[in-house]
Amino acid sequence: MAGGKSETPVSLSDRELQIIDLVAAGLTNQEIAVKLEISKRTVDNHISNILTKTETENRVALVRWALQWGKVCLNDVNCCTLPDQIE
Repeated sequence: MAGGKSETPVSLSDRELQIIDLVAAGLTNQEIAVKLEISKRTVDNHISNILTKTETENRVALVRWALQWGKVCLNDVNCCTLPDQIE
């Protein structure tokens, strides 16, 4: 897992994506818990599951993964929207 790079996109729940966004914003697990009105232990479990799914080793690698796969937008970086597919 050098660099924490997953080779394929990962299926994440809406809650997991929400938590990744809050991690990328710099919130601690306790701050995320307060913001989402859930326990810190629940946040800890979500983050553990997210790290496993994304094959990342820590929060920094997770944010890098999320930026690479277009899961988060930080300070107008990685914020472009893709055009709708033509059928």
